[in-house]
Amino acid sequence: MQRFDVVVVGAGAAGLFCAGIAGQRGLRVLLLDHAERLAEKIRISGGGRCNFTNRDAGPANFLSENPNFCRSALARYSSQDFIALVQKHGIAFHEKHKGQLFCDESSEQIIQLLLRECELGAVTRWQPCAVQELREAADGFELDTARGPVRAARVVVATGGLSIPKIGASDWGLRLAKRFGHAIVEPRPALVPLTFDPAAWAPFSALSGLSLPVVVGTGSGKAKGRFVEDLLFTHRGLSGPAILQISSFWTEGQPLQIDLAPELDLAALLREAKSGSRRQLGNELAALLPQRLAQAWLERLAIDGGRAMAECRDRDLQQLSEQLQRWQLTPNGSEGWRKAEVMRGGVDTRELSSQTMESKRRPGLYFIGEVVDVTGWLGGYNFQWAWASAAACARAMAPGLAD
Repeated sequence: MQRFDVVVVGAGAAGLFCAGIAGQRGLRVLLLDHAERLAEKIRISGGGRCNFTNRDAGPANFLSENPNFCRSALARYSSQDFIALVQKHGIAFHEKHKGQLFCDESSEQIIQLLLRECELGAVTRWQPCAVQELREAADGFELDTARGPVRAARVVVATGGLSIPKIGASDWGLRLAKRFGHAIVEPRPALVPLTFDPAAWAPFSALSGLSLPVVVGTGSGKAKGRFVEDLLFTHRGLSGPAILQISSFWTEGQPLQIDLAPELDLAALLREAKSGSRRQLGNELAALLPQRLAQAWLERLAIDGGRAMAECRDRDLQQLSEQLQRWQLTPNGSEGWRKAEVMRGGVDTRELSSQTMESKRRPGLYFIGEVVDVTGWLGGYNFQWAWASAAACARAMAPGLAD
């Protein structure tokens, strides 16, 4: 039976990073993963350029049933720390939008960075290699793997969430956590397009492909979310950054509130046009909004867009403005795990140490990355959680070295 100090299960962002740091701190590390391809979620992220962190990442950008849990790890390994590592490896990058950092060339550069860090730590990597059984032993754990039995003092679970099953998503980590007595915050798709009842959506399906900046909100109190981002109409519902962001806050039965003309006072602009414009209502509205959107809303409210502005009724203009800037609609669901970028929920963080990621129920067992109930906003935040939780875990397993 082969022996290691640490076995890391899951060779995604968190697992690779944790293994590399632990190995460089002198631990004998085995990293294994059941998937054929390495770090596929990194490879496909950011349109193939990997939005590897966000300059402004902080605790406010994360959702959890235990919102303070992420503070310690994020403070001790910041986005600036990972940026420095990217620069050390000579990877060129750029800021695209709101602090989001992408590789200039390819996501593959981040994967190679992580592999080089593992090589520096002499990490043993088995892939593909499934774990068939994990059990407690007198001095740690024993694992039955597809490449034979292994013994280790510590096991790190970095198996990710349930999103995008076609690239190997697994519930192994959640099942293991349950077996060791951990509570699970119910997993659900996050950063995912939202769908609507087909009959109710029919008037909007013709807008498929239309994109525009909006303000979108949902929820109330501490559970309230609000974002200023681009929205995309689809055949089945709504997508785009605005909807992906708000989907993490949305719960079944909750309506969305959308302002389709942010920073405009439509009612005032239309009243002003009524007194001075010779154009028709449809043309006036199309000067303020995308033409297809203007036409769809006029048809939806049965308002004649061919009417001259001077002849428009004040109540029609008011109703039109309110419907466009206070559009309220309730999704019937989402596109599910197939289209979700991440998982909301996971291992309940109240049963983990925020300093070390170690289980309070079973010493020597750690959970990091997406399998934990910490979910970031869209824009590089979830990768930053992977790096920060991995660093906290690895440093705790091999303390006493300068960081």
